[in-house]
This record gives sequence, C-alpha cells and structure tokens, in this order.
Amino acid sequence: MSFPLKPLVLTALVMSALPAFSQINMQFVQGIVTEADGKVVVGAVVAFDTDEAAKGVYVGVDGIADVGHAEGKKHTEAKSDKKGHYIVNMMPGVYTVTLTVDGKVRAFFKGYEVVRIGSNDPLDFKLKAGTITTTTVPAAGGKANKEAADKAAKEREAKLAKDKGLNDSFGAGKAALEAKQWDEAITQLTKASEIGPTQQAVWAALAEAYVGSAKAAKGADAGPIYDKSFAAFDKVLALTPDDARTYNNYALALAADNRLDDAAVKMAKAVDLDPKGGGRYHYNLGAILMDSNQTDKALEEFKKSFTADPNYAEAYFYYGSTLLAKATMDPTGTKMIAPPGTVEALRKYLQLKPDGPNSESAKQMLTALGSTIQH
Repeated sequence: MSFPLKPLVLTALVMSALPAFSQINMQFVQGIVTEADGKVVVGAVVAFDTDEAAKGVYVGVDGIADVGHAEGKKHTEAKSDKKGHYIVNMMPGVYTVTLTVDGKVRAFFKGYEVVRIGSNDPLDFKLKAGTITTTTVPAAGGKANKEAADKAAKEREAKLAKDKGLNDSFGAGKAALEAKQWDEAITQLTKASEIGPTQQAVWAALAEAYVGSAKAAKGADAGPIYDKSFAAFDKVLALTPDDARTYNNYALALAADNRLDDAAVKMAKAVDLDPKGGGRYHYNLGAILMDSNQTDKALEEFKKSFTADPNYAEAYFYYGSTLLAKATMDPTGTKMIAPPGTVEALRKYLQLKPDGPNSESAKQMLTALGSTIQH
C-alpha cells in the first residue's frame, strides 16, 4: 500500500537565477600595489579626482544612451588590502590619480580614463623607493597624438560594438530561456559565447538551455543534447572551478541523463566546496532520482541531506514518505509494517515544520501506521 506523493517542484531546484546584463552607469577600476622588489603594499590609498562632468550611461539590449551628468569635482578612493589589491566603483571620465602610503605621495599622474562600457585594464602600481612616480597624458595635438587618439577611438568603437552584440545576444537568449523556447535560447546564447567566451554567466545559461532542450526531447534524441550541456558546464567550471552551485546543477543534469555515478561525483564536489549547502544539494539530487523512479538511490540522497543538515525538514518528509511506499501488511492484513526509520523521519519533519506544506500528509501517514503524533 502506498500514498501518492505531491510532485516536487524541480525547476527552481535545478538552476539558480543567473545575473543578467542590465543597466550600468558605474565602472570598476582595480589593481595591485607593489614595491620595486615585488612586495605588496598594504593600506595604500589610491585616489581619483576630476573637475570634469562625470557622465553615466545605461547599457541595454537596445543600445547605449546618456542619462545625464553631474557637474563639479569628483573624488573617489580605495585602499589596498593585505594582498596589495584595491578596487573602486566610479563614474566614467578622465581622472587625476594620486597614490599615497602612510600619508606620503608615492605616485601621481593625470589623464587616466575610466571607459564608459566594458572593463578597464588593471591599473597596477610598481613603486620605486624614494621617488614619486609621475606621468602626464600628452595633450591633444600633433600628428603622433592624433594617430594615437584615432587608434584608441577605433578600438573603443570596436569594443562598444562587441559588447553591444554580447548584451543583445545574451538578453535575447535569457528571454527565450525564460519562455522555454529552447532552440532560440541555444542559438542566441551560442552567439553570445562566441563573442564573450570568458563570460561565466553565458555558459551557465547555455548549459541550462541544453538541459531544458534535452528534457523536452524524446528517446535517443536527448542523449546528444545532454552531452552539449555537459560541455557547457565544463566551460563554466574552467572559468570558475570552485563554484559549488555549478557542480550541483551539473550533477542534476547528469542524473536526469541517468548517469548516476557521475552525478554522485559532481554532487560530492559541490558538498566539499560548500558543506553548509550539503542538505540542499543532496535533496536536489534525491528529487531528480525520485522523478526517475530511482527510489533506493533517492532514499540515499535524502538521508545524506538531513545528515549534512539536521534541520533540512523536507528531506525528512520525503525520506519517510518514500520508505512508506515500501510498507507491507502484517499476516492478519489489518496493520501496515513500515521499514525502520519511517515513523522517526515523519515525526522529525513535523517537529521542524509543524505547519509546513506537507504537515497534513505526514500526519495522515503516521495515523495510517498507528503511530501517535508527537508535539
């Protein structure tokens, strides 16, 4: 005798939301401060000042548009950390840069440009003992300066066009992904991956699109599509090798393709990277296995879930209710005999979530087993 289980909502479990390219009007500038011998400088203050208007832009799928400016001086600064690294978020524009250490100016130069779109190259400092590093960007004028300015302008235009293409393709791919238009999502995100091959968010979205397409495919057609999703996951991990969320999603995709041993390896890696998330990761894999009628393996994952996180209530419920499906009747045919652990798991769920979404089902199961409900 068994009780029907409420369907698991797997879509939200499988893939976390990915950051989308959106409106941007600030840019990051970062770098490393070191002495001449390569020793990092801790506590160096890097200051950016300008007398010019600092313009902001919105960058969206329809292009670039100025959104106004703020007149007057702009001052922004950051301090280097124990690794000599500093990072600051600031408006695009042209700045005078001053670096001080223990109140003494160690570097100074004018004409540093914070680009309006894309990313700035790292602004590193290699300081020389007893001297101040100074430089000035040449004023406009002269053939050499004009040629350099023209070259820089063309490079910026090419980058703008490239970044706009990346934004356009990624935005269209994400929209198609949300609409479950798998083929269109794959087309747009593949294009985005070609423009921005080092964009982790693009590869993660492409992997999700392939998983969706594979699940929608029939029979043998799904296998090759899953393989493409695995290749996309590998790209993500090449860029962010310590991302537990990616290992979790990779494991769920492998499990959906019935590659359970490989899924277990990837999930173990996710737990290793993020032990606090172990309850959620194992529960996610258990949900996939339940959907695939792999009940014994699902039980293993649910047990691993509440072992990793003793307060993960849903794991107790699905562990207990899955065990109940294995219940037998006593010789008289009047009493159910559930496997060991069934009652304890259902009681634990009610202890953790007395008013949870599965509380009534848990109570009914305990009643059917002739067990009292503990408060």
